[in-house]
Amino acid sequence: MAKVLVVDDAAFMRMLLKKILTQGGHQVVGEAGNGKEAVQKYQELKPDVVTMDIVMPEMDGITAVQEIKKLDPNAKVIMITAVGQEGKVMEALKAGASGYIVKPFQAPKVLEEIARVLSS
Repeated sequence: MAKVLVVDDAAFMRMLLKKILTQGGHQVVGEAGNGKEAVQKYQELKPDVVTMDIVMPEMDGITAVQEIKKLDPNAKVIMITAVGQEGKVMEALKAGASGYIVKPFQAPKVLEEIARVLSS
């Protein structure tokens, strides 16, 4: 079981991810609606893994990954991306993201990626 921080500017997406994660046996320790909030919550909550949307107001997911990696080089961040944002995904992986999930996502894919990232 992992402690997860869920970051997405859409409350509906956070709710959906929370449901998938908790049903998969993980604990959602917090959520954030933008990258700036995500960095603060990461410091505060020290989660095992973060699910991070790429496109958000105030601070995007890529910048947030860079900031989190500065605080904790071992941070595990999984990007959540919409179909057609492959360029952004590559950018995020270069910035230090551990993996990614494409929207619309299926529960098994989300749980598989969490398990893969935690075991790496």
